[in-house]
Amino acid sequence: MSLEELIPSNHLWSHFYSILIRTTLVASTLLVALSFPFFGLVMSLMGSLLTMLVSLIFPCACFLRIIKGNVTRFQRLLCVLIITIGMVSAVSGTYTSVCQIIQQLL
Repeated sequence: MSLEELIPSNHLWSHFYSILIRTTLVASTLLVALSFPFFGLVMSLMGSLLTMLVSLIFPCACFLRIIKGNVTRFQRLLCVLIITIGMVSAVSGTYTSVCQIIQQLL
């Protein structure tokens, strides 16, 4: 549920409140990005780890867990291959991001 859904739609100022909420969110994001000198590197660290987890590893792991006994050998092999690629990508992306952060600190 978003903040804008909490505003009654028949309220006279609802459009103004929506614009105010969006502007506040963008301004707060800008302040956070300007406050941390390595914000881009931190975002790449989080992205490299979480993107692989959400897009590759978790779906295959959930598929294997839900289907359990009805998985063919080919499906299991393919899921393990995708999970392995996701883990290697997550580890290499995380390692690269951490190295860049350390390099910027030194």
